[in-house]
Amino acid sequence: MKIAIVILNWNGKALLEQFLPSVITYSQEAEIYIADNASTDNSIEFLKSKYPSIKIIKNIENGGYAKGYNDALKHIDSDIFCLLNNDVEVTQNWLVPIIKTFDENPKTAIIQPKLLDFKNREFFEYAGAAGGFIDKFGYPYCRGRIFDTVEKDNGQYDDKAEVFWASGACFFIRSHIFKKLNGFDEAFFAHMEEIDLCWRAKNLGYNAMYVGTSAIYHVGGATLNNSNPKKTYLNFRNSLFTITKNAKGNLLFIILFRLILDGVASLKFLFERKPKHILAILNAHFSFYKRLGILLKQRKLIEKKEKYYVKLSIVYDYFVKRKKFFNS
Repeated sequence: MKIAIVILNWNGKALLEQFLPSVITYSQEAEIYIADNASTDNSIEFLKSKYPSIKIIKNIENGGYAKGYNDALKHIDSDIFCLLNNDVEVTQNWLVPIIKTFDENPKTAIIQPKLLDFKNREFFEYAGAAGGFIDKFGYPYCRGRIFDTVEKDNGQYDDKAEVFWASGACFFIRSHIFKKLNGFDEAFFAHMEEIDLCWRAKNLGYNAMYVGTSAIYHVGGATLNNSNPKKTYLNFRNSLFTITKNAKGNLLFIILFRLILDGVASLKFLFERKPKHILAILNAHFSFYKRLGILLKQRKLIEKKEKYYVKLSIVYDYFVKRKKFFNS
């Protein structure tokens, strides 16, 4: 089984200097590629001088995560793609349980390892923790992380489990499934495009797995941190894109209820005195309405829509019932 580790880079020379050595040291089972999104720093020069054996794919523009990977992966021949952020430290033998899981589970299209916090190493990392789910209204949450509550890693998720989505920070996918799905939806640019891809794979009858015996450490927020209104905009907009395209059931009800919940989120930002984030949510909705016709056409192309949620509303469970941890 050929594995290609593909690290998307945009002006990330400092991150490559810090994190690439662990990937090279502990990834003997794979070929390593750097997909550069038209960096304007000296990332390419650094790679050519320090790591001349690493293959570099130069994208002609910074099309974000979605287009960046779509463009780069066209040039790679491999059975498995591992899409790895440039702010990730990997660990010894991290690929072994991943390869074994793919071998043993032909219907498994996508895998995520355990994501731990590079800066606070005893805790899970926000971006994906121990694998992701969404509720009926499209709000994502994880085993090990619900909204801003992140669990300490006490071995409670040292297992294998089917999940709904895998984190784009470290995203393994069978190459033929990626191609069958036509890759990421480039309208997303960045954030939640991996959830959309996992959802489309599920609608084709494939599943996503979490493998807790493989662990990595992720910095998170190296490109956009949680305090950046652009991240708020992309998360809210792309969540609406995703549920409109993929959700089974009465779409009008789901969207209307979602609008109410997003209004509540705006009130939360108002109380926190974050007016730029309120504006980001409004702009996210305007962008969604503008693209609604295209999204509805995409929805019609998905012939089979599977049930996608376990919890009706993670918002209600977390904020009203005060259930802060996944196991509760």
